[in-house]
Amino acid sequence: MTLQQLKYAITVAETGTITEAANKLYISQPSLTNAIHELEKEMNIIIFNRTNKGISISKEGEDFLGYARQVLEQAAILEDKYKGDNGGKKKFCVSTQHYSFAVNAFVDLIKKFGQDEYDFSLRETQTYEIIEDVARMRSEIGILFLNDFNEKVITKILKSYDLEFHQLFVARPHVFISRKHPLAQNQVITNEELEQYPYLSFEQGEHNSFYFSEEIFSATERKKNIRVRDRATLFNLLIGLNGYTVCSGVIDKKLNGKDIIAAPLADESDMRIGYITHKKGRISRLGTTYLEALNKYFN
Repeated sequence: MTLQQLKYAITVAETGTITEAANKLYISQPSLTNAIHELEKEMNIIIFNRTNKGISISKEGEDFLGYARQVLEQAAILEDKYKGDNGGKKKFCVSTQHYSFAVNAFVDLIKKFGQDEYDFSLRETQTYEIIEDVARMRSEIGILFLNDFNEKVITKILKSYDLEFHQLFVARPHVFISRKHPLAQNQVITNEELEQYPYLSFEQGEHNSFYFSEEIFSATERKKNIRVRDRATLFNLLIGLNGYTVCSGVIDKKLNGKDIIAAPLADESDMRIGYITHKKGRISRLGTTYLEALNKYFN
């Protein structure tokens, strides 16, 4: 097994086709196919399933590629330290719920380590996808929250994937509303006061259970519900419809807009916001720097 073979396998997984991967790697398709076959034979696994419609990653292939990404990351760190160059293109990926502080920390990371070449990914995505990304080591770090309602379910899933939760800070739930909202002057807002207004939340796909919600689940029934996929749509509807959402209260005017304010929400359990990592993984220098940047926004 060589680092080159690992790079080949990861490129095939990222592109989805042998043809595109071969073009990206500047080698012939037969050479790439043979290299992948030799790797699978040596490691005694099937990384890619082959069909008439193309290739797909096998279940054991997902696990293997997760470890392969870590090996290549560590190799890049060694080159960076001992070869006196940049160790090639820096790579880093974090998956997160829709938090402005996660974006700001990502910006800080790029400013510090971007250099001339880098390949960084910030995935603002659904809760279950965050867990899967870290479980398969596509992302080094995943950011989400636990509270009294979802902790038992989420913790069980994390354990089944061999993942760990690390608390960053405890937040009191806040309501995000327009500065012109009828409740904007309230020092504290109750669920009863919010009953007549549309509740905005992020859609969670196949795992649209309350336990995977990015927002606090309340025992109070919400009569008007709107689910969206991205931050911009949520805030546009929040302003246009006098809607509201529930989040940590950490707000950034540059990202969320000056027309959005946060007010404490009464009678809801605290949000324990943190990050998840794989127990078998190791936090890289980029990951450590990102976590340091995150902490800057809470302290």
